[in-house]
This record gives sequence, C-alpha cells and structure tokens, in this order.
Amino acid sequence: MAEEYRRAESVHNIVLEGREKLSVSGVIEVVSFDENELVIETSRGQLTVEGDGLHVEKLSLEIGELCVMGSIESMIYTETPKTRGFWSRIF
Repeated sequence: MAEEYRRAESVHNIVLEGREKLSVSGVIEVVSFDENELVIETSRGQLTVEGDGLHVEKLSLEIGELCVMGSIESMIYTETPKTRGFWSRIF
C-alpha cells in the first residue's frame, strides 16, 4: 500500500479531451469541489480547475486518479513543490 502511494505521488499527468473530459494522475487529495471549481492536491502542487457543470466521473485516491466531466475553462497550479537538486544541497 505504501509503495502504491509513493508511486501515485511520483507520477503526475493531465489529459484534457475536447475541453470536456479531464483525467489527472498523481492526485493526493481533493481539497474542494463544486460544479464551477475543483481544487486538488497533486504530487506536483495544488491544481485548480474552473469550468461549468463539473462533475467527478471517477476518483481513486488509492492509485491517485481522477476523471472530471464538464465544460473546462482553465487549469492553474497555485503551488509547486520545492525540490532541491544535487548542487543546491552542496552549496
């Protein structure tokens, strides 16, 4: 189980089909949701999706997947994870 959780955190993909179907992997948590806005925590930061008539078709936090249907108008990352590279740790 812990290995699956780490794997879900490490991979993050977004597929948008015709601005009507959004598939997201690397989902950690759904922060808030209504028919006009969806806020999720992903392995790459917080993602806000705005649109009309949004509804969740599929949600599996065990494998980190989410599928949303509706008219999708925007997707915005409001945070990014702070990663430190090799050189920044040395200096």
